[in-house]
Amino acid sequence: MELKQIAYPAKLFITGIDTDAGKSFATGWLAKNIMAKGESVITQKFVQTGNRDFSEDIEVHRKIMGIPPTTVDKLKITAPVIFTYPASPDLAARIDGKELDLALIEDATATLSRQYNHVLIEGAGGIMVPLKGEYLTIDYIRDHKLPVLLVTNGRLGSINHTLLSLKAIADEGIELFAVLYNTYFDKDKVICKDTREYISKWLSSHFPKALYLEF
Repeated sequence: MELKQIAYPAKLFITGIDTDAGKSFATGWLAKNIMAKGESVITQKFVQTGNRDFSEDIEVHRKIMGIPPTTVDKLKITAPVIFTYPASPDLAARIDGKELDLALIEDATATLSRQYNHVLIEGAGGIMVPLKGEYLTIDYIRDHKLPVLLVTNGRLGSINHTLLSLKAIADEGIELFAVLYNTYFDKDKVICKDTREYISKWLSSHFPKALYLEF
């Protein structure tokens, strides 16, 4: 399927098989492709850790999209929660002596949805990352009925991480919109070729309605 033929949902949660799968680049890339369709789109960083007063991931999104910071960026609606320590939101909040305000994130997403046709929400780390105690990222996705795009790659071990993430998504009854394979990590030709083929076939068998994409 050509990228211009894809019908993207109004809200899409982008997560990855781990913390360095390429979510930020994938989010910016998706937003750029939606812009090319002539549709309005904005990205949001769910929870930003390891920063002060700004979201470096939002900066990556805008650079890839080829646009300057937007008004909603300057108002911090696209990055409503920022913690200073580069860790899970749960740990980063405790280190900063703050509480993660999930309602603030939800309200920010709602505000963006009123202004844009599409809101791409980049998660923090993988799908099982703790947000507040035992409340995980996957719980928030399920509770807010958000479709998911999972970013994976060809590093050794990624088949295991990908299938575990997909099984968790299925167990929670979450809609899987797509799996996006990040070719940046294709260092071992034998492993990456097998990984791409295996994940693609597994996806078509277990999630026949989901898309398999590469970038």
